[in-house]
Amino acid sequence: MFEVGFTEIILILGIALLVLGPEKLPKLANQVGRWLGRARAMARQLREQLDQEVRLDETERRSARTPPVAESAAPAAEAPEAAPEKPPAPGS
Repeated sequence: MFEVGFTEIILILGIALLVLGPEKLPKLANQVGRWLGRARAMARQLREQLDQEVRLDETERRSARTPPVAESAAPAAEAPEAAPEKPPAPGS
């Protein structure tokens, strides 16, 4: 995005001090700090919720792909026995 260097910050603070005065500037800085803290907390909460939804969706997809244990054990028990061995060839 855009970069704000140290000189730009000093210039902005100087202009704010001239416009607002020394009485209002600390109050405004406090309000801006609180607003930024709330915005960061909301962004963090949104990110955590999205991560949780992605994990939940992945687990649902995995469970849909793999059959449950009870179903996979039943066909194995009913599997046909191994094919009988071939009888020896005549003349052996």
